Amino acid sequence: MTPVPHHLSRRGLLAAGAAAATLPVLAPSAASAAADGKVRRTPYTFRNAEVVGGGFVTGIVFNQSEPGLVYARTDIGGAYRLDPASRRWIPLTDWIGWDKYGHTGIISLATDETDPDRLYLAAGTYTMPEWDPSLAAILRSTDRGRTWKTTPLPFRLGGNMPGRGIGERLVIDPNRNRILYLGVRGGHGLWRSTDHGKSFAKVTSFPNPGNFVPDPSDVDGYNGDNLGVLQVVFDKRTGRAGRATRTLYVTVADKDNILYRSTDAGASWERVPGQPTGFIPHHAVFDHVGGYLYLATSDTAGPYDGARGDVWKLDTATDTWTRISPVPSTSAENHFGYSGLTIDRQNPDTLMVSTQIKWHPDCILFRSTDGGASWTRVWDADENGERATQRYDIDMSAAPWLTWNGSSTPKLGWMMESVQIDPFDSDHFMYGTGATIYGADNLTDWDRDGTVHLSVRAQGLEETAVMCLISPPAGRSHLFSGLGDVGGFRHTDFGKAPKMYDSPTFGGTPALDYAELAPHIIVRVGHPTSGWTQHFGISTDGGETWTPSGSEPAGLTGPGTEDQAVAVSADGRRVVWSPAGAPVSWSDDHGATWTAVKGLPSGAPVRSDRVNPAKFYAYDSGVFYLSTDGGKSFTATAAAGLPVAGNVRFKPVPGHEGDIWFAGGTDKPATPTPYGLWRSTDSGASFTRFKAVDEGDVVGFGKAARGAKYPAVYTSSKIHGVRGIFRSDDAGRRWVRINDDRHQYAWTGSSITGDPRVYGRVYFGTNGRGVMYGDPK
Repeated sequence: MTPVPHHLSRRGLLAAGAAAATLPVLAPSAASAAADGKVRRTPYTFRNAEVVGGGFVTGIVFNQSEPGLVYARTDIGGAYRLDPASRRWIPLTDWIGWDKYGHTGIISLATDETDPDRLYLAAGTYTMPEWDPSLAAILRSTDRGRTWKTTPLPFRLGGNMPGRGIGERLVIDPNRNRILYLGVRGGHGLWRSTDHGKSFAKVTSFPNPGNFVPDPSDVDGYNGDNLGVLQVVFDKRTGRAGRATRTLYVTVADKDNILYRSTDAGASWERVPGQPTGFIPHHAVFDHVGGYLYLATSDTAGPYDGARGDVWKLDTATDTWTRISPVPSTSAENHFGYSGLTIDRQNPDTLMVSTQIKWHPDCILFRSTDGGASWTRVWDADENGERATQRYDIDMSAAPWLTWNGSSTPKLGWMMESVQIDPFDSDHFMYGTGATIYGADNLTDWDRDGTVHLSVRAQGLEETAVMCLISPPAGRSHLFSGLGDVGGFRHTDFGKAPKMYDSPTFGGTPALDYAELAPHIIVRVGHPTSGWTQHFGISTDGGETWTPSGSEPAGLTGPGTEDQAVAVSADGRRVVWSPAGAPVSWSDDHGATWTAVKGLPSGAPVRSDRVNPAKFYAYDSGVFYLSTDGGKSFTATAAAGLPVAGNVRFKPVPGHEGDIWFAGGTDKPATPTPYGLWRSTDSGASFTRFKAVDEGDVVGFGKAARGAKYPAVYTSSKIHGVRGIFRSDDAGRRWVRINDDRHQYAWTGSSITGDPRVYGRVYFGTNGRGVMYGDPK
């Protein structure tokens, strides 16, 4: 399987050392599989090494009939339900497996107010088959997400594509809950189910499939898809229990025709007269008391952009439109669109709306208590546009990394496309950002010139894309992580979110390594942020402090290949770095100077032998390379039969010179290549394939079992036809699956390692569910 594109939103992650007994425990796995084809079972318990958030929360949805029932959806990390007692989010989609990894991108979520046990997810991450080969699906549950059934769909959705914060696209008729509507992108129109989501059919009478494409020149690309039909909103006053709601409104991504209405339960449609044009409707909310429909609009799909927009109010009794924008699009002060929109169901004249995006100095929340006639801001600007008077304070202690190492004043957030007031409590609200969930329990203090006390509300929700993991054999920290968007962390307590690495601060860390014989020496490479320019950092005290490089290889354009871009010799005296845009280079002065290596193509992944400081290894397009002079020069070995493409990861074994394990390949028919797991015991001169392994993707090592001389081996692979996380205690002769079908975590091909100090403990990366660690029961 080819690598999955990582998180495309901005800005998340974790902690380690001793397992925290207070963390919620996922059910132990009844694991299966084995080398002789017979089922073996080894129960494991899995938890997250906590970061608290870390990715884009695209939607927060309160059930409208049951207090305390609330869900969150994310763009690549699945869906969650909030446990009101612990105020922690419970993951609902960990059962999604490797072959359907795209179903963790949730474009919409619907919770049934008639039968609160019913829950539906519209799932599908990308519209490009090369990024996500699976078609979309509706995932449906009758027990609040504990168990699921799947309804396949004949098209693709965009859970991690432009416009993913719009909606909700999937809705349930509040009067006849057998009926669901789904707004679809890509020109596929409006779809409907009449059997609780078991099947869907296109609403052929709906007249407009949308036409807005973020970038028409990006044909078949990430920005080249029509946003389509966006949202369905019911006027539930026009129905009664058991009868389909008669009047419903549908928003469309067509700047000239944004809103349609049906008054006959979806049989026929009309363009709502007098409607505004020129913008895309991001969110629509219906006031069932006053009969008003509110729209928040922006000029782009979002979530990263948006420079103009308005908020509108439709009196549905008279079809009278009123622009109620806090800052109208006609004003020179309007340089943002609007998105997150909510009303207080206890006091429907109270509204809130957010800027769709406003990078500097911060996004803005607006609040009105008179139906949009007047507004106040959560912060007022000075003459320079900077934050002056604030109606809030913010507690980030649950996720201290959100300060970005103190590089700027803490932000309210970015990509704030879902703002929701609790329908049963006017003081309680939450909103999603590109990194977390914030909320407060004293919202109405805003109206009395008080201070709203915001705090992180993402506990239990882990949404980071993991790029690399290491577990040194000594030091205070058992685990170091490299993550997309939010840098990475040194974990000293699995149950607490730490601060991210500093000096330099990275927005993403694709590779880490430590010196096997001097594990206090650790190196990392990444994408600099927060004023830093260096792509390399080194620690000589086990990650307590870091020093940036004094120079970089000439021509460098990026940190390099995920998980294998940097290697440090076993004794810590030599570093080999394979950055993007520059030759593979070595340094023996902690990055002060760099010299190009000889004999390696640029971009080749690199690793160090874990025993012999003079040996380094590299790989490129089916060719394996060896260095015996500390990485100064490399020579191709005679090894043959290795993959030439795909997700290729190799790793030398601690304590065993010249012992290397190699996983990789691809199952794409267009790229025929071996796909499996190999081992070399002669420094890469030759490799032997493990016949039991059908597809090998990543491999790592941990403390040996009692009485064993060889480290425990861990892999995310398909073995004897079973896909899972496996352990071998005898160098690959026999395997046991240590996860189960309830705990698959979608794509787990980025990084895996055992703990060299704790037998049986495994750490592995996901593409949206953060860092997982498991211990035997």
